[in-house]
Amino acid sequence: MEHAPWDRACLALHLLCIDPIGLGGITVRARAGPAREAFTSLLDRLAMRRISLHPKTGDDLLFGGIDVARTLAAGKLAHNPGLLSQGGVVIVPMAERCSADFAARLALSQDSGMHCLILLDEGAEPEEAVPTVLSERLAFHIDLGGIAFSEAAWPGEPDLREARDRYRGVVSAPGDKRRLVELAACFGIHSLRAPMLALRVARAHAALSGRSSVEETDMRIAAELVYPHRATIAPQRDDQEQTAPPEDSEAQAENGNMDSAEIPDDLIVAAVKAMLPEHLLDSSQGKVRGVGPSGTGAGLRKTGNRRGRPLPARPGRIDGRNRIDLLATLKAAAPWQVLRGTGIARHRKVVFYPSDLRQKRFEEHSDRVLIFVVDASGSTAVTRLAEAKGAVELLLAQSYARRDQVALIGFRGTSAELLLSPTRSLVQAKRCLAAMPGGGGTPLANGLHASAELAMQERRKGLTSMVVLLTDGRTNVALNGAADRAAAYDDAMKTAAWLRGQIANGVVLDAANRPGAQLQSIAQAMGAKYIPLPRADAQQMSAAIRATGLG
Repeated sequence: MEHAPWDRACLALHLLCIDPIGLGGITVRARAGPAREAFTSLLDRLAMRRISLHPKTGDDLLFGGIDVARTLAAGKLAHNPGLLSQGGVVIVPMAERCSADFAARLALSQDSGMHCLILLDEGAEPEEAVPTVLSERLAFHIDLGGIAFSEAAWPGEPDLREARDRYRGVVSAPGDKRRLVELAACFGIHSLRAPMLALRVARAHAALSGRSSVEETDMRIAAELVYPHRATIAPQRDDQEQTAPPEDSEAQAENGNMDSAEIPDDLIVAAVKAMLPEHLLDSSQGKVRGVGPSGTGAGLRKTGNRRGRPLPARPGRIDGRNRIDLLATLKAAAPWQVLRGTGIARHRKVVFYPSDLRQKRFEEHSDRVLIFVVDASGSTAVTRLAEAKGAVELLLAQSYARRDQVALIGFRGTSAELLLSPTRSLVQAKRCLAAMPGGGGTPLANGLHASAELAMQERRKGLTSMVVLLTDGRTNVALNGAADRAAAYDDAMKTAAWLRGQIANGVVLDAANRPGAQLQSIAQAMGAKYIPLPRADAQQMSAAIRATGLG
């Protein structure tokens, strides 16, 4: 029987109460509201110590260590045991904001078998989600979006104590593990954690239902709760398979075991498929939130505590990763020594309080490389190549003033060519641009491929790459040199998606007299700003690029 979203959430919580450590935990996707408050109020049924963690919690609070503030205040070594030193239910609000290092540390702690994670995902956009390294370790993912407060009623309280006792003795059939693995493969789930968690959920549901062995209903419910949010593909049945005549009875007898072992139950597949999230395959098309400069002339900006330009020290807690600014700490403590030098602290030369601690901070800027990718094909040469060259020359002069490095790639005919390696020489850049010939086909995919390779090469040197693409978008030459418009567009889309991961920012300038949708799609796949300028001159092109913060 199909469960309503709220009933499914409550069922998942019941099952989690039976085996909180083995099932890992639950991800609750919902903005702050009555439905989420009603669900989180039910977490008391997890009879375990509760720990609330902010996504920015430092290592000293998580795992413990030397407490610098207490050590300075007391004058003797003091240790912090850490929040994760004991088992319990770890609740993480705003879990979609977990950084990669925090998620890795929390996953390492969860693998110790001491904690059950409750991740509250408050993401507003599809790309705002809990890190996979955490979500794949948890059996359940519940979406409370769209549930009204009137629907959020507790369905009843089963005998969880009796279910926990029965859970230890629940057994599954020998073929259940294989069925769950094959079902996971059907939906493109490659992690073995999913079928392992599904088998635990099936056993927990059997115990909750008062049974000592796993039945078909338990398998279906386990698949419905564990697989939909992990699926990467929606299985499609082959029409020929559906209309093929049945084999004779002898052939069925010979192949019966193989078919039942290789093909998961169609009813379970249909049940899981009905619960797949909308826009399942759109996750790879989500926008990547990059950090780029805004007209500063510098590359990516990174604040740290090791290298770069020194920043003013600021108060803060020392968490094992930050460094103490000793001079700033002394300056903060010095004015108060007269007042502090009384009582039990009168024999100490310098008295520190935790509020005196100051952290070292540095800001590091990486150098920037502007990669100009210019369409020199016949269609552009006849119309806009002169304006494009003029716009690039203006941008080159501005880049020279900011001491950016510039590179020039031209594509025409059946290939792309690196006309100018990254340099700060304005004269050399202008000379190469003026000498760039025009004519031939439009191998846009080759131009994008050449820029991606150059950006990857510069990234290894610690440089930040930006791309300015000037073209009319009429791509008609594929990567292999074939004159095929469909293949050329497909290659350009794939190469643009690859380029997206190599650059920090980009602008696609559509110089065609009639801007088309194809180039706009390529710009979206590339993660770049799309600017149609059908009748702009060199000055207007340059101004449009500068307005994006790239030039």
